[in-house]
Amino acid sequence: MTPLGTAEVAKIAHLARLAIREEEAPAYASNLSAILELVEQMNAVDTTGVTPMAHPLDMAQRLRPDEISETNHRECFQAIAPRTEAGLYLVPKVIE
Repeated sequence: MTPLGTAEVAKIAHLARLAIREEEAPAYASNLSAILELVEQMNAVDTTGVTPMAHPLDMAQRLRPDEISETNHRECFQAIAPRTEAGLYLVPKVIE
Protein backbone atom coordinates (compact mmCIF):
# COMPACT_ATOMS: atom_id res chain seq x y z
CA MET A 1 0.00 0.00 0.00
CA THR A 2 1.26 3.46 -0.81
CA PRO A 3 1.40 5.94 2.05
CA LEU A 4 -1.30 8.59 2.21
CA GLY A 5 -0.41 12.06 1.06
CA THR A 6 -1.53 15.38 2.43
CA ALA A 7 -4.14 15.70 -0.35
CA GLU A 8 -5.80 12.43 0.75
CA VAL A 9 -5.68 13.55 4.38
CA ALA A 10 -7.36 16.84 3.43
CA LYS A 11 -10.07 14.94 1.54
CA ILE A 12 -10.65 12.55 4.47
CA ALA A 13 -10.80 15.48 6.89
CA HIS A 14 -13.33 17.22 4.65
CA LEU A 15 -15.51 14.10 4.43
CA ALA A 16 -15.33 13.64 8.21
CA ARG A 17 -16.04 17.35 8.72
CA LEU A 18 -12.79 17.78 10.65
CA ALA A 19 -10.75 20.95 10.62
CA ILE A 20 -7.00 20.35 10.51
CA ARG A 21 -4.23 22.84 9.89
CA GLU A 22 -1.99 22.42 6.84
CA GLU A 23 1.10 22.00 8.98
CA GLU A 24 -0.55 19.06 10.81
CA ALA A 25 -1.42 17.19 7.60
CA PRO A 26 1.94 15.35 7.22
CA ALA A 27 1.70 13.98 10.78
CA TYR A 28 -1.88 12.82 10.15
CA ALA A 29 -0.80 11.26 6.85
CA SER A 30 1.98 9.34 8.60
CA ASN A 31 -0.27 8.14 11.44
CA LEU A 32 -3.11 7.11 9.13
CA SER A 33 -0.69 5.29 6.83
CA ALA A 34 0.69 3.36 9.81
CA ILE A 35 -2.83 2.40 10.89
CA LEU A 36 -3.75 1.23 7.39
CA GLU A 37 -0.51 -0.76 7.18
CA LEU A 38 -1.35 -2.49 10.46
CA VAL A 39 -4.84 -3.35 9.14
CA GLU A 40 -3.22 -4.78 6.01
CA GLN A 41 -0.95 -6.95 8.16
CA MET A 42 -3.91 -8.20 10.19
CA ASN A 43 -5.84 -9.01 7.00
CA ALA A 44 -2.89 -11.13 5.81
CA VAL A 45 -3.08 -13.42 8.86
CA ASP A 46 -4.58 -16.84 8.14
CA THR A 47 -7.60 -17.19 10.45
CA THR A 48 -8.90 -20.44 9.00
CA GLY A 49 -10.32 -22.54 11.82
CA VAL A 50 -10.33 -19.70 14.34
CA THR A 51 -13.72 -19.32 15.95
CA PRO A 52 -14.89 -15.73 16.31
CA MET A 53 -15.59 -14.72 19.87
CA ALA A 54 -17.28 -11.84 21.61
CA HIS A 55 -14.88 -11.81 24.56
CA PRO A 56 -11.30 -13.09 24.98
CA LEU A 57 -12.05 -14.78 28.30
CA ASP A 58 -14.20 -17.89 28.54
CA MET A 59 -16.61 -16.74 31.22
CA ALA A 60 -20.32 -16.39 31.73
CA GLN A 61 -22.03 -13.13 32.54
CA ARG A 62 -23.01 -12.88 36.19
CA LEU A 63 -26.67 -11.99 36.32
CA ARG A 64 -28.66 -10.85 39.30
CA PRO A 65 -32.01 -12.44 40.08
CA ASP A 66 -34.90 -10.76 38.28
CA GLU A 67 -36.70 -9.43 41.33
CA ILE A 68 -38.61 -6.23 42.05
CA SER A 69 -36.35 -4.04 44.16
CA GLU A 70 -38.40 -0.82 44.30
CA THR A 71 -42.02 -0.04 44.88
CA ASN A 72 -44.21 1.33 42.09
CA HIS A 73 -44.46 5.15 42.30
CA ARG A 74 -46.18 5.68 38.94
CA GLU A 75 -49.29 7.35 40.38
CA CYS A 76 -47.16 9.71 42.48
CA PHE A 77 -45.01 10.71 39.48
CA GLN A 78 -47.94 11.02 37.11
CA ALA A 79 -49.86 13.18 39.57
CA ILE A 80 -47.40 16.02 38.92
CA ALA A 81 -47.18 15.43 35.16
CA PRO A 82 -48.97 17.97 32.90
CA ARG A 83 -50.98 15.31 31.00
CA THR A 84 -51.43 11.56 31.38
CA GLU A 85 -53.84 8.98 30.07
CA ALA A 86 -54.18 5.28 30.90
CA GLY A 87 -50.86 5.28 32.76
CA LEU A 88 -48.97 6.98 29.89
CA TYR A 89 -47.43 10.44 29.69
CA LEU A 90 -48.94 12.60 26.95
CA VAL A 91 -46.49 14.92 25.19
CA PRO A 92 -46.87 17.44 22.38
CA LYS A 93 -46.54 16.10 18.85
CA VAL A 94 -43.08 16.91 17.45
CA ILE A 95 -43.23 15.18 14.05
CA GLU A 96 -45.88 16.13 11.56
